[in-house]
Amino acid sequence: MDAPDGWVEEDGGKALLRSFTFKDFESAFAFLTRVAMHAEKADHHPEFTSVWNRVDFRLTSHDAGRITDRDIALARAIDGIAADSHGSHT
Repeated sequence: MDAPDGWVEEDGGKALLRSFTFKDFESAFAFLTRVAMHAEKADHHPEFTSVWNRVDFRLTSHDAGRITDRDIALARAIDGIAADSHGSHT
């Protein structure tokens, strides 16, 4: 399965990984809140950590033990939310 641009496959398809960095804590938290609202509606919840201005994601379908189409769709949605977020991010 091909990882979306900017995402890296972990252990040959076990998970998708990506980090986003924002200008400050508030921007990172606002982004993460938007991702959480989308994930709840999609009923597919990411693993994440947040440290000040950085949010790290690990996407996997635990029941399948690997990346599935749901993870690819969530990665693309997260990318879209990041593109729409206020403040700079990488």
